[in-house]
Amino acid sequence: MRRAPIFTALLLIALSAARALAADPLLGRWLLVSQQIDGRKVEISELTLRIEAAGQAIEFSYSVPVNNIQFVSLRFTARPDGTDADVTNANGQKIGTAKVTKTSTSQYRVIVQGPNKPTATATATLSADGNSLTWQSDSKQPGQTAVTH
Repeated sequence: MRRAPIFTALLLIALSAARALAADPLLGRWLLVSQQIDGRKVEISELTLRIEAAGQAIEFSYSVPVNNIQFVSLRFTARPDGTDADVTNANGQKIGTAKVTKTSTSQYRVIVQGPNKPTATATATLSADGNSLTWQSDSKQPGQTAVTH
């Protein structure tokens, strides 16, 4: 049996002062500054996670720089009650679904899955001072059993 890799990413440094004024401290722009896979630190590529209010839902947009322009590569807008939401790619095509559940004032559970793609189950935890976001996820390849460490 192959073990699915465990992904841990620290999303630190809020780039938006507006986040401090937002109703939910999770809202804002977060920059990936560190990543570990199976407990080993790996080289990272620049990645920004933007989390914004969208009515009663929360929009998650992942972007990378392309020719000095932030290019949104993945997006979903989900209610924090665990209902399904569409995940779309840069072309607006549906590539899967996401479920977001608020588990406490500083923590969310996010499940992203799609056909022929690994299912990622993540816990996003905001630090007590609100300045860092830790995003820890387990990935399960289709047809395999997920292993949690």
